[in-house]
Amino acid sequence: MTPDEYAELDATALAQLIAKGEVTADEVQGAATAALDAVGPRLNAVVGERFDAPLEHAADGPFAGVPFAIKDLIVHAAGVPQRAGTRLLGDGVPMPADTHLMTRFRRAGLATLALTATPELGFNATTESVATGPVRNPWDTTRSPGGSSGGSAALVAARALPVAHANDGGGSIRIPAAACGLVGLKPSQGRTSPGPDYADPLLGMGVEFAVTRTVRDAAGLLDAVHGYEPGDRYLLPDPPRPYADEVSAGSRPLRVALWTTPFSGNGSVDPRCTEATEAAARTLEGLGHTVEVAGPELDAAAFDDANLVAWTSFLADGVDVLAGALGVEPGPEHLEAATLACADHGRALRAGDLYAADRVFNATRRAVAAFHQRYDVLLTPTMNVPNTPLGHLDQNDPSRDARGWYDHIFATAGFTAVSNMTGNPAISLPLGRTEEGWPVGVQVVAPYGGESTLIALAADLERALPWAQHRPPGGSAT
Repeated sequence: MTPDEYAELDATALAQLIAKGEVTADEVQGAATAALDAVGPRLNAVVGERFDAPLEHAADGPFAGVPFAIKDLIVHAAGVPQRAGTRLLGDGVPMPADTHLMTRFRRAGLATLALTATPELGFNATTESVATGPVRNPWDTTRSPGGSSGGSAALVAARALPVAHANDGGGSIRIPAAACGLVGLKPSQGRTSPGPDYADPLLGMGVEFAVTRTVRDAAGLLDAVHGYEPGDRYLLPDPPRPYADEVSAGSRPLRVALWTTPFSGNGSVDPRCTEATEAAARTLEGLGHTVEVAGPELDAAAFDDANLVAWTSFLADGVDVLAGALGVEPGPEHLEAATLACADHGRALRAGDLYAADRVFNATRRAVAAFHQRYDVLLTPTMNVPNTPLGHLDQNDPSRDARGWYDHIFATAGFTAVSNMTGNPAISLPLGRTEEGWPVGVQVVAPYGGESTLIALAADLERALPWAQHRPPGGSAT
């Protein structure tokens, strides 16, 4: 298999070739390791050394032999060190067991070849940690690939991997998907298991899945890994048919709400992001859907206050658990300035602050649910900007307090976090393009549990506004 042949194929196509015996898994993985080595110096997206051999995986799963990587955060594999983007963990702490989702990735046949970079403890909309350095966007290596799943997104966009693990607590699947020109599906809360380490990571806002280049890969992978594990807090009904079937089925006529005002209370929107979203709305009208300008009525100030409570309390708990286990007093030699400031803020919160935040969570969920009684999907920009320059979201800048950091981060990403608070599924699609050639992401949000609607509509948009022909001009594996 030549590098160009490998780079052209998505995970579904690679799995089909391997299953038919037209190419061996070893040949595909050899092409992947060569690609990872080729982009390594330019993108800095792999944490440590890639594995000499893929982690053990099923030989008969739907993606048997397909190259894969896991983000160095939350999901972990037995015996593999996790660093979580922080100097606090040094060269990493070997994990004693697989998480449930890692077990499902293995069962799907995915051949894990590497760990991908994350900002410190996942707390940023870029992927630039002091511990591992900045990850670069293959579309323009002076720009950020987004975060916190920027390492995974950079490798998939550069065609070094067809698919990679990602997670999302405020947009961390969708933001890097938008910045890197990928499909970024955040499933409904509870659709994938966060266990056994967590019941409700980030007060329920954290969700695990992946970034892909095609809608069919997102659908097929969700078929392979979704589902309840004993002890999980949520039990969602299975879809009426496989998600992969939705890709070719086409969507029914939908009521689409178009909204281009950020839900987070700070930050303007780049006209290119607005224009890409409005162009997608016109395409949907041409496909027979009804589009109206509308958005859920939310209290932006209350939303931001509650989101800050959730993020800083979760961060404080994570820092304290890690520091306690390691027997250290965390300071600037261990943690970045934003992490220290936000952890301090989180420690100062009272139980009443968490309950007050939960009331906002409840009000937000119910307002969005009522909105979806009138509209089947919500269409927005994914980000306020197409991407950000490296250094713009420098997490080691000590000049801001916790609220200052929150406002700075969410000024670039004011559309994504609402779906984390509500648990609704949302997807970013690379439907726009700037004059520089950078991708622009457009987000579609469905009601809770509505992945089938989301995937069918995303596949329609992929056919109407194809993006597969667009390739990064720099940093690509080929």
